[in-house]
Amino acid sequence: MTGIAKTPEPPYYAVIFASQRTEGDSGYGIMADKMVALAAQQKGFLGVESARDEQLGITVSYWESLEAIKAWKENSAHGVAQDKGKTEWYKNFSLRVCRVERHSFFEM
Repeated sequence: MTGIAKTPEPPYYAVIFASQRTEGDSGYGIMADKMVALAAQQKGFLGVESARDEQLGITVSYWESLEAIKAWKENSAHGVAQDKGKTEWYKNFSLRVCRVERHSFFEM
């Protein structure tokens, strides 16, 4: 998935994941693609946006509810990826959960 996510009218929730990677891929790219595909199948998933350069990666996923976010956090395959991230892929990361109160879009 690329580009700007098409989300419904607010309110909904955003999970902002910012990270700095360790050196090398070590299977990260494949797992990241799998996690996006798996998240897209989860109840309450609304979309995702992601950007990465050599220093910083930011992924924002959008969800209908806090319950949907909790279910995604507890998904067993996602848990495997989280554990591998902590032990192998990330120097550091932050996770923020926000309620979206309003949004606007521009398109040419």
